This record gives sequence, structure tokens and C-alpha cells, in this order.
Amino acid sequence: MSKSILMMLFLLLINNGNSQTPGQNKSILLSAVIQNNPAKITIKWQALIGSTAIKIYKKTKTSYSWGNPVTNDLPGTTVSWTDNNVEVGVGYEYRVTSSGTNYAFGYIFAGIDLPEIFSRGKVLLVYDSVSTDGLEFEINRWINDVEGDGYEVIKIAVDQNDKVSKVKEKIFNAYTNDPEDVKSVFLFGRVSVPYSGVIAPDGHVPDHQGAWPADGYYAELNGTWSDVLANNTGASSTRNQNKPGDGKFDQHTFPTDLELQIGRVDMHNLPSFSSSEKDLLKKYLNKNHAFRNKLFTAIDRALIDDEFSGYAEGFSASGWRSFSSLCGQNKTQAGNYLSALKENNYLWSYGCGAGNFKNCSGVIGSPDFVKDSLKGIFTMLFGSYFGDWDSPDDNLMRSALASGSTLANCWSGRPYWHFHHMALGESIGYSALVSMNNSGIYDYNNNQRGVHMALLGDPTLRAHIIAPVQNLVAVKNGNFAQLSWITSADTILGYNIYRKNDTVSIFEKINNKVVTDNFYTDTCLVYPGTYTYMVRCVKLEKTNSGSYYNMSCGKTATLVNSIYSPVIADFSYNSDGYKISFNNHSKNASTYIWDFGDGNTSYELEPVHEYAHKGSYKIELTSSSRCGKDTISKQIVILTGGFDDSFDQYAVFPNPAKEKILVFSKSENTSTLYKICDLHGKIVKNGIIGLKNTIDISDLNPGLYYLSLEKDGNPGIKFIKL
Repeated sequence: MSKSILMMLFLLLINNGNSQTPGQNKSILLSAVIQNNPAKITIKWQALIGSTAIKIYKKTKTSYSWGNPVTNDLPGTTVSWTDNNVEVGVGYEYRVTSSGTNYAFGYIFAGIDLPEIFSRGKVLLVYDSVSTDGLEFEINRWINDVEGDGYEVIKIAVDQNDKVSKVKEKIFNAYTNDPEDVKSVFLFGRVSVPYSGVIAPDGHVPDHQGAWPADGYYAELNGTWSDVLANNTGASSTRNQNKPGDGKFDQHTFPTDLELQIGRVDMHNLPSFSSSEKDLLKKYLNKNHAFRNKLFTAIDRALIDDEFSGYAEGFSASGWRSFSSLCGQNKTQAGNYLSALKENNYLWSYGCGAGNFKNCSGVIGSPDFVKDSLKGIFTMLFGSYFGDWDSPDDNLMRSALASGSTLANCWSGRPYWHFHHMALGESIGYSALVSMNNSGIYDYNNNQRGVHMALLGDPTLRAHIIAPVQNLVAVKNGNFAQLSWITSADTILGYNIYRKNDTVSIFEKINNKVVTDNFYTDTCLVYPGTYTYMVRCVKLEKTNSGSYYNMSCGKTATLVNSIYSPVIADFSYNSDGYKISFNNHSKNASTYIWDFGDGNTSYELEPVHEYAHKGSYKIELTSSSRCGKDTISKQIVILTGGFDDSFDQYAVFPNPAKEKILVFSKSENTSTLYKICDLHGKIVKNGIIGLKNTIDISDLNPGLYYLSLEKDGNPGIKFIKL
């Protein structure tokens, strides 16, 4: 920003006579202390200067409203509050507000032992086929890593010259094919950049007022994006000028909520880096892989460099609020962005200051990213101009991704971004979606839901990494699969085992409880084909917001099975009057459930059952093993001693039948007329039969029919022709 604007805004500074910046003054730094039995969550915060009253709100993670506060106004000197109305395994979101000299906010997502998440939905990898040509190995490795974190990847290739409408059509089609599971979009390479609005979120009018990059266009799938109203040519760059019909949209905010999480990695036009665009993309995928597999580490701490201390808006509140719930108040410190990140690693960082496309004054510039290897992972930067991240020649925001170990970046301050869900295992894409869709659940400063909001980086990344297993091996031994691996370098609870094969395309968990050994035997090689196994470490991750069961990146191994050994249920029987002895011929089963058709059951291997009445009974056997189950049924007729009231006028055996049916009737007539009708009432067969006679049904088509006997006056009995 210009010096004149800086001086004018400086006069708006809210000064409370303390050394805190406006960003700190607007922030309540929250942490959570948890207890399992009885379950309770205690929210704590720092003493607030000038506070007269504090309110606390609570909601579920997915609720769109806070509702009424769960406390009356607490004294401004309050520094903690305990929630006894909680359950282990459930996450709760809290908002703490302070009124008085400063109106401040704090947010935290807290919980006790939240369960591990395996299935995280589908991510669309939308990649430019030109700039990524030759990166097949790195892209496939990324896919393996992401699948190892519970995602299913759908690849969508585009050309860097495609219109944005064509790219969106591919995203839209993939989403509509599976709207429940498609969760995220990762734009990789020079995927066409949408532009929208007549906006200047950095305050520079008219030279930077116009259309800004708007990746949210790809993730917002139900609203209308028009190109007929905006007509502004005052921007210095034609890139930002917006005229009707020029392919840039009118909207300055997202028309409706975004459906998808979205992030982008684009190394186009970074000429000061000695590496090519392709090599910078490769470098990003390499450090992405290294981070996910804990080949390097970052300490769970945060750094904030606020060079905008004269701005009442308090841009750095994005950092102070999120970092306290993520890392802790005592691990969130103010310092010099460049020098600190050159010397030490930080999981989180934030910097804001006056800027241009290549520089954030007092914080860092693109030349610093070029020459230095900074040791931060997730960062936020804010200042004039560089939030327009598609500017040519070394844009500061994208330069961050090309340097050091940085994996994600966003322009946070107008509006604020909110990352507190990541403390309990959510992805950064989730936080991006929550921030971009914020309609007032969280305070936002200015430019709420602005189309300029964009996450630069891989949206599937998470904060807490566990070292995975190494050298997973799967060996076939008879009908068994024997797995073994080298244990994780971290202290963990154990391992979860997942499997898929040619009949099941998605990994399924196969262990009932956490495996504590470094080996496992799968006895369920049922179907022929390729089996893929995945092993993931399990750890109870304890953070500043509570605890959750975290899992490492999964490692896989395969084997081929040639034997078909499913569970097959089968039986025969011998009759002795009312007593029936059953012979079990099931295969590959270990447990059995018999249903004798008269209300009685048995779990024996080969039971003997005595019926109380004559009649027709359907016998059902369900044979099971831990690998599957199968059911078979057969009809039995008990005839000993003549007929009784076990059936009404007549019965049919067997039912279902393939060739012939045997008809039993209570009628005293030695013969009677019969007719067989289909479901529409059409007579398909008729004739005369005697008592206990058979009817040949081999000429009937398979289906459901009704048999009726004229003398009995019964409307008909159903039977099935196989």
C-alpha cells in the first residue's frame, strides 16, 4: 500500500495502551483441556485487557448456526470455562466473544478421542497435460500417498488453453456422477484461471480494481456466473479489466456456497527461479511426498510477523486465533518472518505488511523465496497487490510454494481465514471451504465470501504426520495372506489393516481391533485375482484442542490368489416320521444358523428336529465364516399319519420347483379340476389331477404363478417356477 494510505489508516488505530497489535487485540487465544471420565472439556484463554463481559457459544461441527450462548455474560476477568455436557468421540466447536474496550473473538474445535477417519471421499486431480508432461512418476506417487490417507483419486486432464467453462464442465460432470463422495479439487499445473468481479480487496482503486483470479468458480456448482454487466477498464493491467463478453465474470462474491474444497499449485511465470516450470512442479510433489511420509519434520509451533500494527482491522487476527487453537498460546510467537523461517522450522506462519506483486514490506519478497530455503509448511501472507496471485513475473504468493518446504499459502486478512478444525485431523481444504463459505458463523473483517479467496497448495494436506511403516510384504501361504512390515519410527498404538481385490475396488478395514504386532494373517483369500493390502499406523494424537485417533500415510503390497473358495451353504436330510435328521454339506464355513420353518432354530452343525404337525415347511440354512456367508432353502413335506391342520386346503411341493410340482389336498374327492394362472390372471395351464398327483410345469416360463383346485374353493396358492 502507498505511504499516504498507510498514514491515513494509521490514524484509525485502536490503541489500548498496551503493546499488542490490533490483530492480537481482536483475538482470544483458546486452548482445550480434556478429561475422559467423567467426560468434560475445559476451554481456556489468556487474560483479556479491557474486557467487561464474555460469552461462549457451542455448536456441532456441521451446524450453520451458533444459536444462543451456552453461558450468561461471564465477568471480563474470566479465563476458563468447563463444558460437562460432552461425549467421548464427539467433536464440538466453540466461539468465545469478549465485549468492552475491544470486541474480540476466539474459535476452537475441541473433542475427546475422536475416532480415526479412513474414507475422506474423492478428490479430482485436474492437471494441465502440457506443464506436467514427464511427471508421471511423481503424480502416481502423489496418488498413492493420497489414497493412503483415505481418498479416491479421479484424474482429469485438461489443456492449458482450455476455456474455464470447459474445465468446469469436466469438474461438474465428475461431481454429478457422485455428489456424495466427490469432496475436493486439486488444480495442478497451468490450469486455466477464472477471473471475476470488479473488486479491489486490497483497497487500490482504480489501478487494481477489476477482475481478480477466482478459483472458487470451479468449486461453486449450483450458482449463476454471468458475463454481461461488469464494464470497468480503469485497472492498470488489462488482465484485471472486465468488460461484457470478455470471458471474465461479473460476480464479486460466490453466488452460492461452494460444494467442493479447492486448491491450486501453479508454477507458471516464475522466471527468477533457476528451475523450469516443470521442475518447480516436480519439486513441489517431492516435498509433498516427503512431508506426508515424515522424511522431514516441522515443530508444532507458529510465527506471526505483523507489519501492519497501525491498521485497526487487525489483519493478523487470522493467525493469532487459528494458531492458538492449533499449536497453543505458548507456541505462538511474534517474530521476523524471514529470519526466523530461515533458521528454524515452523508448522504455521503468518506475515502481513505493505506490498506489491513481489513484496510484503518488512516480511519477505519473491527474491527471498528464490535465494532462501524457508522451513515453514503452512503460511498466510497479506498485503497489497500480491493477493492477485496470477500476476506475471514472480508473484509473491506462488513464489512461496516454489521455495523451501512451504506447501500451502493463502491471502488472509480481507477476509479472515479459519483453520482451527485442522487441530483434530481435518484437511486444509476443509478449512478453506469453511472460510470461503463463511456467511457469518465466523467474523470476517471485509470482503466476506469474495471471489478472490483462494488456497494455493494441495487441499488434501493435514497438519499432523506419523511416520509410516516400511517394507510392507504380502506373501500367499495356501489360502492365507501373510503380511509383515518394519515398524513405524514413531510411538504409536498399533496398526489398522485394509484390503481390496478384484471384487471390491475400495479399501475395507479387516482388523477388528488395533494390531500391535508387525505382522498379520488374512485368512480370507476367497476370490481369485489381485489382492492389495494397506497398513496404516494408529496414534492417539494429543493437541491443543483435545485428542483424536490419527493415522499415518498407508503403505501397500499386493499378491495374486488363484483359488476360489467362497462360503457355500448346502444340506440334505433324512426323514423318520415327524423327525428329520439334517446333513450339512456346506463348504468353507464355521458357523451355521438353521431355520426349520416352524418357528424353531438351531446353531448345531447337523441338527435333528422333530415337527409337531404334518405339513409343508421351508428349511433355511445360513452358513458363515469371517470371510462371508451363504444361504440355501429347501421345502420339506411331513406326510406321516395323514393330513391335519398344518396347512389350509392344499399344499404344493417343492416350492420353488423346476420340472414338476406335487399337490396335496384335503379334499375327499379322488380327482379335481385345477388351473394355473399367471400374475395377470391369465390361465396358462389346466386339467384334472387326483390326490397326491404331480403336474408337469416344465413348459412354463420361470416366474410366479397361482394354482387353484376347483373343489376346494380356494382362490389359489402361490408357487415359483425356476
